[in-house]
Amino acid sequence: MPMSDHLSKTTSIFGLHLWVVVGVCVGAAFVLLLFLISLWLASKRSKQKPCQQPKIPIVSKEIQEIKVEPIRNRTQIQAFSETELFTGIERQALLLLPKEDTPSGYHGIHIEIGKGNRICYPGGRSHGNGEKREVARGGGDVAMVVPEVSHLGWGHWFTLRELEVSTNGFAHENIIGEGGYGIVYHGVLDNQTEVAVKNLLNNSGQAEKEFKVEVEAIGRVRHKNLVRLLGYCAEGAHRMLVYEYVNNGNLEQWLHGIVGPCSPLTWESRMNIILGTAKGLTYLHEGLEPKVVHRDIKSSNILLDKQWNPKVSDFGLAKLLGPESSYITTRVMGTFGYVSPEYASTGMLNERSDVYGFGILVMEVISGRNPVDYGKPPEEVNLVRWLKMMVKNRNLEGVLDPNLPEKPTARALKRALLVALRCVDPNAQKRPKMGHVVHMLEAEESPFKDYDQRARRETERAHDNSPKDGLTDKQVTESGDASRSERAVHANDARWQPQEHQGD
Repeated sequence: MPMSDHLSKTTSIFGLHLWVVVGVCVGAAFVLLLFLISLWLASKRSKQKPCQQPKIPIVSKEIQEIKVEPIRNRTQIQAFSETELFTGIERQALLLLPKEDTPSGYHGIHIEIGKGNRICYPGGRSHGNGEKREVARGGGDVAMVVPEVSHLGWGHWFTLRELEVSTNGFAHENIIGEGGYGIVYHGVLDNQTEVAVKNLLNNSGQAEKEFKVEVEAIGRVRHKNLVRLLGYCAEGAHRMLVYEYVNNGNLEQWLHGIVGPCSPLTWESRMNIILGTAKGLTYLHEGLEPKVVHRDIKSSNILLDKQWNPKVSDFGLAKLLGPESSYITTRVMGTFGYVSPEYASTGMLNERSDVYGFGILVMEVISGRNPVDYGKPPEEVNLVRWLKMMVKNRNLEGVLDPNLPEKPTARALKRALLVALRCVDPNAQKRPKMGHVVHMLEAEESPFKDYDQRARRETERAHDNSPKDGLTDKQVTESGDASRSERAVHANDARWQPQEHQGD
């Protein structure tokens, strides 16, 4: 019997011909297959969604700014515990060293805690209306001085009215950042240019100080990895700085904010951020005269655009270092966890302090950990000590941020770790210059061989010119520990070689 006769037979299903039933079954199977495929694609997209760029995460931290003020008598200093003073993960550290700024001996400490309040040691609590339950003796406000900005010859002098309009009257919803010295607002100018407006808080004349420092340090600076200062406003007691707007938050938010189980920061993106930051610092240290020491390198001061390109920001603590000076002596300011040991202990500042802060930043980017985190076990509180311990135990993979979408090759991880370890060497003279750091990050083969020879020669020359008390026995010992950590990284090279080939 021909096939056509078979297909033309009437079936028991509603009296339909066989070919109709077969066609309906094939069509239903095809529709079911499409449905299953769509479900599979939808589940795949939902799994990948955390790795796509989410909204800018919020890091809820209260930044504490520690200030120093003179007091009359040493006996007036009241004891307070370290846990009282350093309760947050991030705090501003200002230590007691200042012949330059504090000529009268001992000091009192004021900690700004936000909302116009501050805690005083010795003393009590101060309120925004000027009242204090107990006032530290010997303090005093610094009188405001009208800034000399008419002769600057760069940028745009914005009126207060212009900036009020651009920020919707400095509306709360326009706030994009807050720190110890001011509040940053997002604004849109009349020509539709987006800007970031930093309204400096007038705490005992600090607005005037930071205004002058930032204008002097970066008023004329132009570099793709440094935030550009577009202009300023100085009307009455108001001091505001207007910057280019960088639209993707800061590095701290993306490293420590809530981004889901899979960070949008890939290893390639992280190394691009590190390299760009290094290039920006190289320009400050080696491309300007006098050189600029940033003094507050940290993840929250690295702004990011949508392509993860970094821009170094916040020059409020910057210092200028002329060619005739190898260092300057100043009171110690910075952020707890990023301040170099020699600067913290002696007050002697130069560009090597920025190199140390950069090394901490590299460790932070690799591990996804804060420089100091009291929520960790005691042996893991300090990031530098923990990372050196992991390297000495040859557990290189253990230092990686668990939220990384994919692991780097062995060579790439080894390179980043060696750069970080070199930068945080307790002996400042053994740290590389930022120009050498850029070379190490960019070099394909043996990036440290040539640097080792140059660093050895520079160390020998600098040792002859360095202060006699600039390097203690403890620093020499710790420097040896750093070298052993670097050798441990090299020792892992052979063990990692098969994995690296697989990655390639």
